[in-house]
Amino acid sequence: MAYKRVLLKLSGEMFAGKYESGIDPELVTWFAKEVKKAADNGTEIVIMVGGGNFVRGAQIAGHGIRRVTGDHMGMLATMINALAVTDIFEANNVKTRCLSNIFADQVAEKFVYRLANKHLEKGRVVIAAGGIGRPYLTTDTAAVSLALEMDCEIVLKATKVDGVYDKDPNKHDDAKRYETLDFQHAVENPHIKVMDKAAMGLAMEQGMKLVIFNPMEEGAIANLVAGDSIGTTIS
Repeated sequence: MAYKRVLLKLSGEMFAGKYESGIDPELVTWFAKEVKKAADNGTEIVIMVGGGNFVRGAQIAGHGIRRVTGDHMGMLATMINALAVTDIFEANNVKTRCLSNIFADQVAEKFVYRLANKHLEKGRVVIAAGGIGRPYLTTDTAAVSLALEMDCEIVLKATKVDGVYDKDPNKHDDAKRYETLDFQHAVENPHIKVMDKAAMGLAMEQGMKLVIFNPMEEGAIANLVAGDSIGTTIS
């Protein structure tokens, strides 16, 4: 086992699966089984969920909706995803706890460092809802911040592509994938949009290694935490 504790970032768009929006339970079941392989090998896992399958604060802002309100709506969207993920993971024998960075006592425990740490030490997967709990910060940035807070060794960012390319692989057949990338290049290159620049800047500042990968490859999460080279490593 290469990593004792990791943070896995799952975007909201991924949860929609075969649908245009909302949650695809079959896909979340796939994630549950993939995460279980890694957890069963002894790796402690924190999952930060996005909310883009329901609401994106920056996109919905305007026409009378303030940006702060839009971001609050986005945080609530992550809560919906976190609740679904928690139930589906539990249904697939993955010990899970949902902790929230926004006040939602009826549906989730408050995110408290010591409580989250205790859950992880007991072998439970911790699902973090509500992003960072403040507006103007993406769940990518929240993921890096949470990874630092929880002493994670690496951030695994799941995407629909198998790493970072020098240009959009969906539009350019000659796009080349990087196996490794330094933070300076990743932050400065305007064509690299696979992760929020503020998140990468924070990771660079604190020396937190990132891996961008496609979680739909069977065994990818378990292989990554075992130390295999998959996707693109940014460090």
